[in-house]
Amino acid sequence: MTGIAPCWEVLWLLPFALVYGPRPGCLSGLSLGLILDAMSLGDGTQVPVLVFLGFWWGQLGRRGTPIDKSLALGLLACIGTALVGMGLWLQFFLLQSVDHVLVFNSWSLHTLLAQVIITSLIAPLICSWLLLIFRPSNLLN
Repeated sequence: MTGIAPCWEVLWLLPFALVYGPRPGCLSGLSLGLILDAMSLGDGTQVPVLVFLGFWWGQLGRRGTPIDKSLALGLLACIGTALVGMGLWLQFFLLQSVDHVLVFNSWSLHTLLAQVIITSLIAPLICSWLLLIFRPSNLLN
């Protein structure tokens, strides 16, 4: 039996977009979405949501003070994971035929909520570490 994994694409895209801005955030969201869609066999795509998140987080990173607080990173990861899950749900709902069972059922809601909670709990650890890696070092100047 397998467990529920965190939304790794959100955990990688969030610090990258915060550091590099909206244009690289969109491009990395597009690239990440295309790679994930190529690996999955499902009908839905993650590309639109990841491109939107890359742009939005890139805009947030360009404004004012840098976002590096644990609570802010966890909240942004929580919102991002919920948007990715809801985007896939919406696509499955629009693509399903009348003969199939509805996509909106209790186990899928529990799975999405569990993934949101897991991702938002580990986001401060992983995103803070990735922010340190992605930010240019001032020691070399």
